[in-house]
Amino acid sequence: MMPGKERENVNFGGKIILPPSSLQRLSQLHIEYPMLFELKNKKLGLSTHAGVLEFIAEEGRCYLPRWMLATLGIQEGEVIEIENTSLALGKFVKIQPQSVNFLDISDPKAVLEQAFRYFSCLTQGDIITISYNDTLYDILVMETKPSEKGISIIETDLEVDFAAPKGYVEPTYNKPAAKYTPTSINEHTVKEETGFKSFNGQGQRLNNKTGDSMYNTSLGETVKENNIPNALILPEGKLYFGYKIVPLGSDVETEPERFAGTGQSLRQKKKK
Repeated sequence: MMPGKERENVNFGGKIILPPSSLQRLSQLHIEYPMLFELKNKKLGLSTHAGVLEFIAEEGRCYLPRWMLATLGIQEGEVIEIENTSLALGKFVKIQPQSVNFLDISDPKAVLEQAFRYFSCLTQGDIITISYNDTLYDILVMETKPSEKGISIIETDLEVDFAAPKGYVEPTYNKPAAKYTPTSINEHTVKEETGFKSFNGQGQRLNNKTGDSMYNTSLGETVKENNIPNALILPEGKLYFGYKIVPLGSDVETEPERFAGTGQSLRQKKKK
């Protein structure tokens, strides 16, 4: 309703525009800066808080953002009471977007930081309106600390907590059916196979030796049932190569000497 081009920081902020006479009156009083005001609609008993942007309004008029008019329950041209006040510096605020469309914003923290630059204070219970990418978002101020009445957000470290947007439904996921997992071996049902079974006979050793041992029994290896050998566990620092080892320089032979016969030389030795 203010003459001139519409200013976004006025309609989507938390500051009002007062006439020059109010500045003259305030300068004569002992007030705290920055200037903060409490706006009251005595007919409905509603109130909110705001900062001041400029003193350029016509005498007898005050320009408010549209969301502030809705909070006070008034229409253009109605009378309200404006009183200078002071608020504690805010430490914490909890907000709730009034639409799930707020979740479409990729970086809501940056958007709120930009929007709060046009606010001097926040009042618990107010539904403020911000604009982003030509879209309007209504946000409910659910809780303010340290004062439930309202807080000042000028030059303070404010912690912001988000509540789930109004109308938001937690997505549900269909869990796959749990597969049966036996807790013991006895729960397994083993079916006997019938018909032809491959490799089910007995074998013959090529060296005609008897016994089921597959490894040297001197190493402590034995064979279990079904010809399954035990694990080969050797003392620390020893290796197993499958045959006995004669250490270098030792005269003790642990294996029988092979090719022990005398040979014939094809070249006769020359007589000296």
